[in-house]
Amino acid sequence: MDVCFLRSLLFVVLTTQIFGDDDQVTFVSELSSKPAQKLSKYAWYASVRLHRFHIPEDAAIAHWLFSVTKGHNFHCGQHNVSIHIRWGAPPVINPLGLVFPNATQWSPCLSLTLPVTSHSSTTFNLVSPAPGDWYIAAHLPKDDGRIEQKGFPSCSYFFQPQLSIRRAVDTPILQQGFLLQQTAAPDKPARLKLYVPEFASSLLVSVANCSSREKPDNGNCSLVLRLGSSSVQQGPVTVNCSGSSCSAPLFNPPWDVWIQVVVESNQENQTVSFSIVSNYTVGCKPTSVGLKADDDISFGNSSFTTSTSLGNGSVVSNALTIGNKSTSALTPLLPSACVWSIPVLYEEVDVLSLRFTAVNGPNVSVTNTHPTLLTYPLQAQATGGTLNLQLLLNTTNVTLGNSSNIVACLSPWAPVLKLNDSQPCRTALFGGYRVQVNTSSPKAMVRLPFPQSATWYLTLQITCNSSDCGNTSVVSIIPEVFVSGCVDDCGTYGECRLLRSYTYLYAACVCKAGWSGWGCTDNSTAQSFSHQLTATLLLTLSNLCFLPAIIVAIYRLYIAEASVYLFTMFFSTFYHACDQPGVAVLCIMNYNTLQYCDFLGSVCSFWVTILCMARIKDTFKYSLFMLGALLIAMSMQLDRAGLWNMLGPILCGLLFMVTTWVYRGVQRRHCYPPSWKRWVLYLIPGAICALTGVCLYIFAETEENYFYTHSLWHILVASCVVFMLPPKEKNMEASGWSRGWSIGWRPRVCGYTLCQSGKDELYTVT
Repeated sequence: MDVCFLRSLLFVVLTTQIFGDDDQVTFVSELSSKPAQKLSKYAWYASVRLHRFHIPEDAAIAHWLFSVTKGHNFHCGQHNVSIHIRWGAPPVINPLGLVFPNATQWSPCLSLTLPVTSHSSTTFNLVSPAPGDWYIAAHLPKDDGRIEQKGFPSCSYFFQPQLSIRRAVDTPILQQGFLLQQTAAPDKPARLKLYVPEFASSLLVSVANCSSREKPDNGNCSLVLRLGSSSVQQGPVTVNCSGSSCSAPLFNPPWDVWIQVVVESNQENQTVSFSIVSNYTVGCKPTSVGLKADDDISFGNSSFTTSTSLGNGSVVSNALTIGNKSTSALTPLLPSACVWSIPVLYEEVDVLSLRFTAVNGPNVSVTNTHPTLLTYPLQAQATGGTLNLQLLLNTTNVTLGNSSNIVACLSPWAPVLKLNDSQPCRTALFGGYRVQVNTSSPKAMVRLPFPQSATWYLTLQITCNSSDCGNTSVVSIIPEVFVSGCVDDCGTYGECRLLRSYTYLYAACVCKAGWSGWGCTDNSTAQSFSHQLTATLLLTLSNLCFLPAIIVAIYRLYIAEASVYLFTMFFSTFYHACDQPGVAVLCIMNYNTLQYCDFLGSVCSFWVTILCMARIKDTFKYSLFMLGALLIAMSMQLDRAGLWNMLGPILCGLLFMVTTWVYRGVQRRHCYPPSWKRWVLYLIPGAICALTGVCLYIFAETEENYFYTHSLWHILVASCVVFMLPPKEKNMEASGWSRGWSIGWRPRVCGYTLCQSGKDELYTVT
């Protein structure tokens, strides 16, 4: 604990010395750290260790320290740890180069590679980081497919990230239209911030009246003006100033955010004084739609009562009733308005499941004169899913011309308010996603895995190749926007799993039957149906090898043991029939129940067989049967995949068996069992089968050869039981199933009672 504290303190001191101080603002340091987590080889997104850090407003510098430590001392070779960094949402990665589902788009992330032998670390610095949540993902190289049994020592690497932030607590605010006098030196830039309100269409930051203390008559700014923050995917807008003044314009700036402004001096050993001013233009502000406290908003068959304003819509369609008065759809806009803003209903359906619905119904009217705007706020807890946008052209009433398209732009932080065929779907600082529909392609879709936490805007407008759109002025579009856990619910050969990193929830697809990819749509290694059927038949029919063991146990009057073998054969057969990854699957009951019974029966089979070989009295034997079964059931409930669930009962049974055999050998002064044929023909072959099966089970199983090696494991275990079961006793104690009964189930009657042998058991093994 003290070592960690001293290390963190040293880390803060070093970063403070590196970053220095600034005379114009006051900086404070903040440190956050995550506990070390064991890394895994990459197979799917659950193999990734995900960490979330929060960077506050006014952060000047972010410094990450990534440390990887090897957990064991034996040689494991050198591995490369991949580290991915993304702002606003978890990183979308593709280490295996697999195919993404159709209509799936994603933002790239920053990736680092850290070679590791025993202990390695690397740093990553970011100037003017974007405020909000940052996500760090780390993993080892591709999984080799080997199935490692839990409990065995293996190469382990632990990843721990730390973040140091230097934050300006008194950053000057650049207000609209007010000049602010500042100075900038090469090592001391001027830091400011300005607020961009909603509906701002452009922003202009100007620098003027430059003067230098060293060269007062120069009149040359020699400054670098930066607007915005660094988000790895997108850096700030940079303008190199020369002369006495310069400006940095931003068209379609982000709405309702603070923007950082940094002014740096280009000249060495020269301090520049300057005046700076900002101006923003609101060229597209719709009229307000006010609601009284008793106004009702009717949506479908439901009624919602609210006392707040209904978004920023300038016009509300006829399905929206305000104060018992209805307005017609797309009535003429006022001169100050330039968009039709449609109110949107935000509905939380389930975990990582949201639905956005236009209040005025599923049909949204779109025209060629002004864009139609819909707003979708996406909170941080929804970034672990997939944002889906589907557009459907409604051609029931209005037919769109052949030369016309419905263009849509989905963008975060700010909308794109001018749409045409040549206009890119991009705002000043962020990119968007463009789709279009027409009569030939009436449906379009975009899927965004792990979307950024922001307010997303959907802009719709009719664009025409000619000067006008003919008779088509208004068409209906059905925009369907929702958040789901995974892309298309992972398809036929996948399952959507909900994952957790501390309090953060996210979802990913686990694929089966050789399918892979983000949505389990990559069939490059997919298994054919014949391959799946072969695997199912091998894993299930190989359990029929327990039939000889059951027959031998019944023949030798080991009825309890035969019952355990029958239980194991039954549940192992149907567990593997239900455990198959493809379509050749048969589940007679809950999968978890089948797995539990299979594991329990397998370990109990070893337990009862070894105790039967010990040849102890039936009273003690059946007591140990019951006690062992209860303890095994308890351990299975605690940790079903634990290695000692199998090795523990086997080792305890072997110790008990060897003890009884040594005791009899010493007592008789002869090797026990006394017959060499018993050793050569039964015990040694049985031991070889058991050891071979255990070695295959622990060391040789991989995902590719699983149905071969595990089927062989079934055969070897069943054969081992046949060899290991002791022969029927010639003089059996009068108890249990053996009392007075022959193999033909005919009792020997002495008067009115069954005969009871009074001889002492000799425990003779032939």
